[in-house]
Amino acid sequence: MNNIEILGYILTLLIGVSLGLIGAGGSILTVPLLVYLFRLTPINATSYSLFIVGLTSLFGAYNYYLKGLIKIKSAIAFAIPAFISVLITRSLLMPLVPSTILDVGSFSITKNFMIMIFFSVLMLFSAFKMITDKSLDIEDNQRKDGKKLFVSGLIVGFVTGTVGAGGGFLIIPALVIFLKIPMKSAVGTSLLIISLNSLTGFASDLLLGIQFNWIFLFSLSAIAIAGIYLGSFLSKFIKGAQLKPAFGWFVLIMSVFILAKEFKLI
Repeated sequence: MNNIEILGYILTLLIGVSLGLIGAGGSILTVPLLVYLFRLTPINATSYSLFIVGLTSLFGAYNYYLKGLIKIKSAIAFAIPAFISVLITRSLLMPLVPSTILDVGSFSITKNFMIMIFFSVLMLFSAFKMITDKSLDIEDNQRKDGKKLFVSGLIVGFVTGTVGAGGGFLIIPALVIFLKIPMKSAVGTSLLIISLNSLTGFASDLLLGIQFNWIFLFSLSAIAIAGIYLGSFLSKFIKGAQLKPAFGWFVLIMSVFILAKEFKLI
């Protein structure tokens, strides 16, 4: 095992810690980790990410459920449109995208390239929300808005199906703002929704016949699961509102790194 792989396993633990602390953020780092440290292609990395994020979030959701911090009805209301969107994106839309989308002179715009660019843009959005948004630190007083929640579910499902991220950075604001769920319960509910979305996408990949290195997959998942329990423990002493901006800056740096890497600036 080389130093790059050791760093990859350490970051996998931190992905779990982030999910356990704030119910978001960690999953969006899984694909870059798999691509740049473990040398998977972006397409394969999205498939691996779906399983790692889904299984890790499921363990985290169970932990929050034992504490009474999951809103089951809200999770179902969000998960149904997301579930449909994931299936359509993963089974129908992604296979239609050609390996090479466009040739511009000597530069080719490939499917792998577009996945990473789309991913980095989502990371920029996530970082901006984590750094600047103070609305998630207090309970929202707006009325419940089921229509916007439904649309949010469709969007999160598309994101999950396209880039293999759980979408917690979109789910938690939707739960807090549209359903007035307190932050602690939003974290637990988000983990349940993430697990349902991600494992649905992974099941779709299995049906499509994609092959996996199961030993590698379960190894990373076990480390991330250990991280989510560590994160849940640390949440007793660290407020998510305190961690969120710091993690946002880290995600921002990662997104800039991905853009520079894909455009061959570094």
